[in-house]
Amino acid sequence: MKLLTATVLASVALANHWQLAVATQPFRAQSVNIARLLANSQNANDAVEAQATFPVYTFTQPLDHFTDTGHTFEQRYWVSARHYNPNATTPVPVIVLDGGEGAGDRRFPFLDTGIVDILTKATGGLGVVLEHRYYGQSIPVQNFTTDSLRWLNNEQALADSANFIANVKFPGIDTDLTAPNTPWIYYGGSYAGARAAHMRVLYPELVYGAIASSAVTVATIDNWRYSDIIRRFAPQDCIKQILTTMRTVDELLLKGGKHRDAIKQFFGMGAVTHDVDFASMLDSPFWTWQNTNWDAGYGDPRFFAFCDDLGEPDDKEVKIASGIKVNSALARFAAHMNKTYVSQCVPPQTQDECFGTFNPGQYSKDDISQSWRLWGFQVCTQWAYFDPPPPVGIPSLRSRLITLEYDSKACRLAYPPGEHFQVPVLPDVESVNRLGGFDIAADRLAFIDGEADPWRSNTPHADEAKPRADTTLRPFKYLPGAVHHWDENGLSDPSAEPPLIQQIHKQQVDFVKAWLKDFKPPQ
Repeated sequence: MKLLTATVLASVALANHWQLAVATQPFRAQSVNIARLLANSQNANDAVEAQATFPVYTFTQPLDHFTDTGHTFEQRYWVSARHYNPNATTPVPVIVLDGGEGAGDRRFPFLDTGIVDILTKATGGLGVVLEHRYYGQSIPVQNFTTDSLRWLNNEQALADSANFIANVKFPGIDTDLTAPNTPWIYYGGSYAGARAAHMRVLYPELVYGAIASSAVTVATIDNWRYSDIIRRFAPQDCIKQILTTMRTVDELLLKGGKHRDAIKQFFGMGAVTHDVDFASMLDSPFWTWQNTNWDAGYGDPRFFAFCDDLGEPDDKEVKIASGIKVNSALARFAAHMNKTYVSQCVPPQTQDECFGTFNPGQYSKDDISQSWRLWGFQVCTQWAYFDPPPPVGIPSLRSRLITLEYDSKACRLAYPPGEHFQVPVLPDVESVNRLGGFDIAADRLAFIDGEADPWRSNTPHADEAKPRADTTLRPFKYLPGAVHHWDENGLSDPSAEPPLIQQIHKQQVDFVKAWLKDFKPPQ
C-alpha cells in the first residue's frame, strides 16, 4: 500500500449530483446522450467547500481473483478515525461503506456526517469507504474496451472486498483490525446495497453484519416497475401532466404526416430522424426522481424543478400547428425540454448526434475517460434493469413506441465482441438472482427500503416479495414516503433531521450495538 494525499468534499455540489445520477439508473438507449448533455451544462464553480479531510490509501488487488494473470491494481480507500477507540471495553468494529458504481470520494458525505460517522460515533469504530474496481481511480486496465472490461463483474468485485477485509493493514494503526478477529459491518446503498447483502451471505466469516439499503438484489430484464413506482408515488399533479403529455405525443406520432412533424418541431427536435429517439428523450426529466432526498443540500432538485415548470393541471388548450391543439401541460413540458436538454445541443452537433441512438459510432470511444461504459457494461452483462413501458392497461410515463429491443440496443452497439469476451445476448441475471433475490436473508443482515423508491421493486421490500418480520437479528425497515437510500446521509446536527430519518438512524445504531454484544472472535 502507498499513502496518497487528497482533500475531499464533505458535501456534494449539484454538478456532482448529475454525475451520480448517471449511475444506478436503468441503462437505456438515451443514457449515453443524457450523460453528455448534462456534462455540457455542468458548472465547474458549483463545488462546495470541504468540511473535512480524510486520508486516502491504496490496497493492492489482483486483476483476477480466480485465475492468476500476474497483474495487480491499486484499489483506493479512505479512513475516518475520528471516533476510533481502541481502548473500548466492548468490541470495536470497522464500518466499511461500499463505494459502488462511482468514484469513492463522491461517498464522503456518508463518511463525514452520514451513516458511517453515525455508526462509528456510537461504537468507537473505524470508518472506511472502499472504492469499487474500475471506478474513480481504482482502474486496473488501460482502456474500457469489451475485452478490458471483462474483469468488471459482481464476482471479482466481491472478492476484492473479501481480500481487503481479510488482509488490510491500516496505516498509523498498530492493532490488527482484519476479520474475523474484528467485527466488520458492511454498508451499501443501491447497487452497493446488493453487494452488502451478497458479502454477508457469501463471506459470513469475514462480514459479521451488513446493512443493505435500497439493495437491488433482484436483477430483471424487463424492469417496467421502476418507472411505475414513480408514477404511483411522485407528486400526482405532476404525474398527471406527464401522462397526458405522453399519450398525446404517441397519438400524434402514430398519426404521422403533419401531426408527427408538428409535435417533434414543437419540442425543438424536428431534425431527429427516428421517432422513438425523440419520444425516448421526453422521459429524461423523471429519471431524477430517485435522487430526490430529504436533505435539500444533498438531494437533486431537478425533478421538482421540472414539476414546477409543468405547473398546475388545467383544461386549457394550446395550438401547436394548423388544426392541431394540445393540452397546456404538453406546451409547458416542451418548454422545459427546450430549456434543459435541447438547448444543450449546439452546432456543429446535429440533433441526431445529440439525441440519436442508432449510430454505432456514437458509442465507439473506449478510453478511460468514458466512465459511462462501466455501469453500462455491468447492466449489459449481469444486472439488466431495462425499463420498457408497462403492460397495456397500466398507465405509462414512457412512450409506447419504446420497446425492450430499443432500450437494450446500446449493449450491442457499445460493446462489440472482443477477442477474449463477448457480451451475452441478454444479461445473465441468474448470476445475481441465484444469490437470493427477493428471499436473500441472513442473521445480522438488515434491509432498509423507501416506499417511494423506484428501485424498491428490485428489493426484498418489493410488492411481489414475501412479507418478513422486522427483528433485531434480521432488521427489515420500511420507510414511508422515502425514496432511494435516504438513511445513508445525515446532518452534523442530527436534531435537524426529519423525524423519520432520526428514527431510522437510531434504529440502526441500536441493532448494530446489539449485534456487537454477541461478537466473539474465533478461538
